[in-house]
Amino acid sequence: MTIDANLLEPTVADVLREAVESADEELYVVNPSVETLTELLDVLAAADVTASVSVLAAPGVLKDVTDDFKLASTAADLRDADQLDLFEYESSDNTLLVTADSVVAVVEAGDRVAGLATGDEEFIESAHQQYADATAAAEPFGLRTPGITRVRDSLREGLGEATAADFDGVLDSLETARGDGDGLDEVTISLLVAAKNEELLYDISKWGEDVGIASKATFSRTKTKLEEAGLIDTEKVPIDVGRPRLRLKLGDERLADADSDELASVAQSVLAKA
Repeated sequence: MTIDANLLEPTVADVLREAVESADEELYVVNPSVETLTELLDVLAAADVTASVSVLAAPGVLKDVTDDFKLASTAADLRDADQLDLFEYESSDNTLLVTADSVVAVVEAGDRVAGLATGDEEFIESAHQQYADATAAAEPFGLRTPGITRVRDSLREGLGEATAADFDGVLDSLETARGDGDGLDEVTISLLVAAKNEELLYDISKWGEDVGIASKATFSRTKTKLEEAGLIDTEKVPIDVGRPRLRLKLGDERLADADSDELASVAQSVLAKA
């Protein structure tokens, strides 16, 4: 299918959705902004994608977007399904959506978004070749975050359905998961849900390191920070051989009374005052 006429839509997501659904084999998304790339990930996660999507974006844009665990783990899921590749690309180009049959420039104006298409076959062929070559020469972006499907499945298998459900509940309640004052990061979320379910620190940190979320040392440092803030407590659990292990528990009664979808807001409130 080809986009051969201009699009006028309420949002960037609507233009992106049209482009994704129209692409048969490959789609190049060139020089997206942070907002456009964010919308693209949401569209791809919800769409029945048949094309492979290659994003050519500025390194700063890629880093900004993937600093959010929710977005990074979605991108990793799409990568694992061979539906998405991210490439570092410095350019002053407009935001373009390029297939073998169409070139669309994304232009925002007021409360509407236009997808300006060209029907010039020679131009389309030239643009498609240009960005195919640019993709082949570009540096792949190093996305180290595990896919959210892998995270959920391994958490369910390793620590049980209740902990996995609470992890999803906390994550779904957050707009972003960055850990920089705008949401909680993935390690903090993992520790909070582990404490809610009274898991061992060893078990949650081993899971986190094995799945690729963070090292055991990072889990340990974050545990100490949360303990000092009064969000979690620990108790020693003797084992047959070696040092006792630590069982995590919620340390603030407001957390103990919170459902998983309320856990994040209560924790953020406590951390803000710590």
